[in-house]
Amino acid sequence: MKQAEDQNPDDSFKIRTYGKGELAMCYIHNVSQQSAVNRFKQWIHAFPGLEEQLAAKGLTDTTRFYTPTQVKLIVEALGEP
Repeated sequence: MKQAEDQNPDDSFKIRTYGKGELAMCYIHNVSQQSAVNRFKQWIHAFPGLEEQLAAKGLTDTTRFYTPTQVKLIVEALGEP
């Protein structure tokens, strides 16, 4: 995560639709995409209530993308990547 004073407004994290692997790689660097996805799923599972909130917003095991609403929930829970 970047320090606020180091951020360029154009570089700030955008709430939008992300592929699961794409968002996982934003948070977890220097590993394969599948490893990042697996670890990211563990983080989501470990955060109290986050998995349930995402499911209530339509996330399933077969969903390939996070919607902007789901991304917002994740960022609120885990912080910006």
